[in-house]
Amino acid sequence: MPGIRTVLFTVPLALAVLSTAAAPAGAAHRHPGTSLTCHGEGVDPDARVRHRTEALIHAPLRTVWKLQTDVARWPSWQTSVKTAERLDHGPFRKGSAFRWMTPIPPNPATPATELEITSTVEQLRPNSCIRWTGPAIGEGLRIDGVHVWNFTAVEGGVRVSTEETHTGAQVDADVPTATEILRQGLEAWLHELKTAAEARTDDRRN
Repeated sequence: MPGIRTVLFTVPLALAVLSTAAAPAGAAHRHPGTSLTCHGEGVDPDARVRHRTEALIHAPLRTVWKLQTDVARWPSWQTSVKTAERLDHGPFRKGSAFRWMTPIPPNPATPATELEITSTVEQLRPNSCIRWTGPAIGEGLRIDGVHVWNFTAVEGGVRVSTEETHTGAQVDADVPTATEILRQGLEAWLHELKTAAEARTDDRRN
């Protein structure tokens, strides 16, 4: 597909997909094995674009969980999330839906636009796991994603593991590039979650 590499390297797939970002400290690459699950459901088994990674966050589980599930406040600690809104009310739960946006800069293949992502929580176990699905849509672009998060209290903090798959004509046209961008996005997300959670913990100690 003409221009697909240019499109992929400028479109933030899912969240914080920064094509020049290095893998941050605290995030570890995980080779595909048994997929993460929540209530027995995992990522798309047929997707060609997938990545799994994890980080140890030195903060209480309740702090990490609150940051991750308080969707409306994502823009306060995630640099690439420009807007985020819950589409339902009350506790974050199975069936909760939310819409969030990240900008796409202009490039030779597409004009400047925004990627709108509408996610729906399909499975959730409080303080343990979340699985959401939904499309990311921009001008001339659609990506269908499945995202699983696991949260495990360990000595010294919380191990956060995440796995995501993408499908769609554009990402499937260049799987290695799309997979690398997904890797960078997930590791950036974990890095910012770690930074925000540990900062809150430090503030409470001082």
